[in-house]
Amino acid sequence: MKKRMKVILCILILISLFAWNWHTQKALPQGMSVDGKFHQVDNVEFLTDITYEKNDKAVMEQQLFERTLQIIDEAKEVLVIDLFLYNDDYNHQKATYDNRAEQLTKALIEKRKEQPDMPIQVITDNVNSGYGSIYPQFFKDLTAQNIEVLTTNLTPLRDSNPLYSSVWRSYLQWWPVSTNGFLPNLFNPDGDKMSAGAYLDLVNFKANHRKIVLNEQEAMVISANVSHDGSSLHSNIGFVVKGAIVKDIYESENAILHMSDKKLPKNISFVADEPAGDINVKLVTEGKIQQALTKTIKQAKAGDTLKIGVFYIAEREIIHALKDAAKRGVNIQMILDANRDAFGIKKNGVPNRPVAHELMKEDNITVRWYDTQGEQYHSKFLMLNQADTFTAIGGSANFTRRNIDDYNLETDLYMTMPKEKETARDMNAYFERLWTNQDGIYTVDYEEFADGSLWKTAMYRIQEFTGLSTF
Repeated sequence: MKKRMKVILCILILISLFAWNWHTQKALPQGMSVDGKFHQVDNVEFLTDITYEKNDKAVMEQQLFERTLQIIDEAKEVLVIDLFLYNDDYNHQKATYDNRAEQLTKALIEKRKEQPDMPIQVITDNVNSGYGSIYPQFFKDLTAQNIEVLTTNLTPLRDSNPLYSSVWRSYLQWWPVSTNGFLPNLFNPDGDKMSAGAYLDLVNFKANHRKIVLNEQEAMVISANVSHDGSSLHSNIGFVVKGAIVKDIYESENAILHMSDKKLPKNISFVADEPAGDINVKLVTEGKIQQALTKTIKQAKAGDTLKIGVFYIAEREIIHALKDAAKRGVNIQMILDANRDAFGIKKNGVPNRPVAHELMKEDNITVRWYDTQGEQYHSKFLMLNQADTFTAIGGSANFTRRNIDDYNLETDLYMTMPKEKETARDMNAYFERLWTNQDGIYTVDYEEFADGSLWKTAMYRIQEFTGLSTF
C-alpha cells in the first residue's frame, strides 16, 4: 500500500511539473506581446491626474476621466473600452470615493440610446466579477442596453505563479464557481459572497491590466482605472493618439476577444495618418514593453537624464539596467509610490522600498517618494532626455515581472521626438513640478520612507522570483 501511494504521489507531482513547464513556456496567443510599427504623427496629447497638498488642503487636478467621457461622446462608428478595474468595490466603512463606475456606466448607456446600432465593447478583468461569483449590477445594466461586456479569458496566457498554478491547472480548475458563495468578499466587505472556486482562481494572480479607451478617431492609453471608484483619487498619466496607430490598438484589443472566440467589427473607417510629423510613436504590449524599457535605458549615455514615475518597480532586468546606466554617468531621477496604502488598507512598502534602498546605493540615482495621503501614485512611465531627442514609454504596465515579462495583459505607447516638441515639454514640466514641489507638496525626500530591512528585501526578492505576490 505504501509503495502504491508513493507511485501515485510521484505521478501527481509529475503531472504538476509538466503543467508548470508547459504553461510558463508555451507560445502566447496570437496578437499578444506586440511590437508595433512606428507612426509619424505631429502630436501626442499628454494628460495627468494629480492629487497633492496645498495650504494644508487636498487638491485634485484631473483630466483623464473627462477625456474618457469625451471619447465616448465623440464616437461615431465604434467604441472600445478595456479597463482592469470596473467596480465600486472597496471598504465603504473606511473611505468614500467618487462614483466613477456609475458615471461611466451612465455615459455608455446614454451613448447607446444616442446610437443604437454602433458597436460598443467593454472589456475587463475577472476581478470585477469576484472571479465568477458575482455578476455586477453595472454589467447587468450595460448588457440590458445591448452593450457587449467581456470578462477576459486569461487561461490561454502563461502562468506567473507556477508554484500554485501548476496545481490549479492539474487538479483544481474544474472546481465549480458558484454564484451562491459563502466566503467573504475580498474586495468589498459589504459585497456579495464569493465561492471557493473563485478563491482558487484568484490565487493564479493573473490579470488583464490594460487601460484603453478608443473610438474610430483616437485612442487613449492610460495608467488610470477610470471606471473604479476606489482609484478616483490616484495620481496617473495618459496619452491620446490619432491616426493609423488607433487601428493597431484596436487590433490588439481584438486579440483579447479572440481568446473567447469573439471578435470586433472589421469595417471601421479609422482615421489615416496625417502628413508625416516628427513624433515617432508605436504600440508595445506585454513583454515588448520590457524590451522597450531596457533598450531605452541602455541607450542612455553619460550626461543624459532618465526620469521615471511608477507605482511598482521590481523587475530585475530593469533594476540591473538602471544600475548600469548610473555607473555610465546617466542622471536618474525616480518618483515612486511608497506602497503604504491600498483603498484604505495599510501596506508594508514592498516592493518599492527595498528596491529604492538598492538603487540609492548608486551615485547617480535619486529617489523621491510621492507624498500620498491614502491614495496612490499610480503612474507608469519612463522618459529619456538626450542632447536633441526625447523618448518616453508609458501606459498600464508597472515595472514588475508580472506586468512586463509576458504574463499580464498590458498596453503602453513608445515614442521618440525632438526635445522641443510640446509633448516632451509637457512631460518634462510635469515631472519637474512634482520633483521640486512647485506650488504645492507632491514629493518628499527618500529618507522619509527609506527602508532597507533584510526581511522586506527577502520578501520582495522571493515574491518577484516566484510570482507569489500581487505586484
